[in-house]
Amino acid sequence: MAGIYIHVPFCKQACYYCDFHFSTSLKYKQEMLEAIRQEIALQKDYLGQENINTIYFGGGTPSLLTAQEINTMTEQIAQHFHIAADVEFTLETNPDDLTADKVKDLRSTAVNRFSIGIQSFFDEDLKWMNRAHNAGEAESSVKRAQDAGFENITIDLIFGYPLLSDAKWKQNIQTALDLDVPHISAYGMTVEPRTALAAFIRKKKSPPLNDHQSAEQFLYLSDTLQAAGYEHYEISNYAQPDHYSRHNTNYWKGVKYLGLGPSAHSFNGEARQWNVANNAKYIEAILQNRIPAETEILTETDRLNEYVMTSLRTMWGLDLSTLEGIAAGASTDLIKTSEPFLEKGWLIREEGIFRLTREGKLYADHIASELFF
Repeated sequence: MAGIYIHVPFCKQACYYCDFHFSTSLKYKQEMLEAIRQEIALQKDYLGQENINTIYFGGGTPSLLTAQEINTMTEQIAQHFHIAADVEFTLETNPDDLTADKVKDLRSTAVNRFSIGIQSFFDEDLKWMNRAHNAGEAESSVKRAQDAGFENITIDLIFGYPLLSDAKWKQNIQTALDLDVPHISAYGMTVEPRTALAAFIRKKKSPPLNDHQSAEQFLYLSDTLQAAGYEHYEISNYAQPDHYSRHNTNYWKGVKYLGLGPSAHSFNGEARQWNVANNAKYIEAILQNRIPAETEILTETDRLNEYVMTSLRTMWGLDLSTLEGIAAGASTDLIKTSEPFLEKGWLIREEGIFRLTREGKLYADHIASELFF
């Protein structure tokens, strides 16, 4: 099995915290979509004969695409790859795009899962982030999708920013629970160097982020959602039983995937490649039947470290037998370097499986980097 990711690099406006690759101009939208369709053909051999069990339209804002544009792209994928009958087909959407007419149109596509970028149910927070939707649209978009028969829905929330009091955070979580979506992704706000938010903080137009606030809101979220029956199956992701994101889970489990579009990343088991993050250069190269990508062949050490990083983020944990499958003797080294974190109570070991504890999840990146080979 394998996955396909399509990066749609267009947004109505720029969120102040976002550093993903996108353009707020739709001037070259049709040229971009045609280039991505051509790349599908150019990359038809990248995944070998793997069945495609997940397709994910991300961005950017892929809900800017029409149902016909999604169908045309899907037909091109089906022409060059074998799509599994039970494929998980996710479309990232902004709440303001999910009008009644748009939801109805999307029923004519293969899309069967929405990832809705709610971020907050408070208008002042959405304005602070420069989101395109309002709080009313945040709730109504979910209900509208559910009423139309889309049951497999995930919503995104953000915590750890200055406007988000603990009381507001609790209300955001309760609203999400009241909507009864089967999957919730929640991310701590981060300040990326080249974003508007970074400039606001540097110029003292916005207060800096508070790490203690972020940690406390993370723990409250985790405790509350687990008490409500959600499984905390990855650092930022919570799901009702059997409602994990299959596409993202494949990333964490090292399954092959093909990324299409500017800035998209791919992995074939032996190497990673990433397309140029420039719309004009991407289109120009594809028109010349050339894939504008850089490639990195993964060394044994790279593979060990990637497994450490991704596996520790999940509830399935790090399996010493998998490490041994990558490099003989690796498990012995990891057992030794893990001792300080076991003593602090940040890691637990159950037979040959290492998992982060509740408190350890606050230090996931640090722990992983210390366990690197």
